[in-house]
Amino acid sequence: MATLRDSGPLRIDLREYETTVVEGVRLGPADRSLCASEQLASRLTVRELAGGRLEVTAGPCVGVVRFDACEIRILPKYLGGELDVLRMLEYTAGRGFPPLDATRTVREGAPHLRDLVALLLTEECERLLSRGVRQDYVTTEDDLPAVRGRILPSRQLLRHYGRLDRLACRFDEHDTDIVDNRLCAAAVDLAARTARSPAVRARARRAATSFARVAPTRLGDLRTALAGLDYHRHNTHYRSAHRWAALLLSGGGIADLLAPGPLASRAFLVDMNVLFEVFLTHLLREAATGTGLTVRDQTRHRGVLYDERTERPYGEVRPDVLVTGTLDGEPLRRPVDLKYKLYDSRKLSPSDLYQAFLYAHALARQPAGGPPTCVLIHPGSGSATRGNIAVRRWDGTTSARVRSVSLHLPSVLGALGDAERASTLANLWAAVLE
Repeated sequence: MATLRDSGPLRIDLREYETTVVEGVRLGPADRSLCASEQLASRLTVRELAGGRLEVTAGPCVGVVRFDACEIRILPKYLGGELDVLRMLEYTAGRGFPPLDATRTVREGAPHLRDLVALLLTEECERLLSRGVRQDYVTTEDDLPAVRGRILPSRQLLRHYGRLDRLACRFDEHDTDIVDNRLCAAAVDLAARTARSPAVRARARRAATSFARVAPTRLGDLRTALAGLDYHRHNTHYRSAHRWAALLLSGGGIADLLAPGPLASRAFLVDMNVLFEVFLTHLLREAATGTGLTVRDQTRHRGVLYDERTERPYGEVRPDVLVTGTLDGEPLRRPVDLKYKLYDSRKLSPSDLYQAFLYAHALARQPAGGPPTCVLIHPGSGSATRGNIAVRRWDGTTSARVRSVSLHLPSVLGALGDAERASTLANLWAAVLE
């Protein structure tokens, strides 16, 4: 943990799952309201102690939270740095890795994750502006001296009864003030006002000024705007800018975009549990390409648990990943559980172990009549497979097995960007199917 004070407010640096106590920090009413918000409560715990002390406990998230009294920056625990978090985000989006050199672009110090996202957003918006922003037909209603489009009879009667010099019309206008540009305008304006780095703020301010001219209408509700996006050949080049815009405007929460309630603006936290699951699912799908096996995520199985009295489902079982198909001529079903926990130096928790054994007993099918197996993948110090954990019946036979696979995330991310990509994916796939 590091506590720094530069020209701005007090800055507290800590890593995921770390707890620290800081002296001389008092929260204001707005800070306490932010601490109690649903977005922050499950990811960061902030307690005010006696004597003007503040206890901060980080959960499985990476990002930055800005209070009036201080700025809390949460760094990755299992990754090399915040740029690796961006690489994971880009890989899950299917684009690759961002061409960003933070040490070259931001010279006034190490940028936090939110500033990196703001910088990537600004770069994408600059590309859109240099290419020429998109125009589309927008339905408009206005009072005109001549007919354009079609006349609105009810509006004409209510507003201009008996007049022929003002006609209420509805027509389509070819305009740049569309949702594609409004989303970029709102996000780059937020980056220009809130980025901590002066260099990022300056670049974002120039892009925001240009986008304000082409899309002056406010975005409105973010979730509604994102739900209404439809990509085709005319706007597919907006995807990357929209992805960073949604991340910045939502406060970094991948799941927050689907949650009810307002979106916070002073907290930018990426839930690493969610990101790890999505990243590994995409990784396994790529590894399975050409094998004839299918990787399905979050499949629901309601018939596993049921009430014997009523014969109705008692609940559903939903593994993170289920690998199905035929291996060496034999049918295979292999559930895979993804846990963002460091299990290299300690035993698997009983709850995770029992859950994996349930998946193995209920869903797995092992070729050649072997015991059903569930694979549990977690971040760790290396990509080696640990020893199997098995359930032994009273007669000494093995009824199910859980195999733990440790994945060194910085090495995997480094290999995905060079010639070692194929071998890395092959090693992971071999560990899953072993």
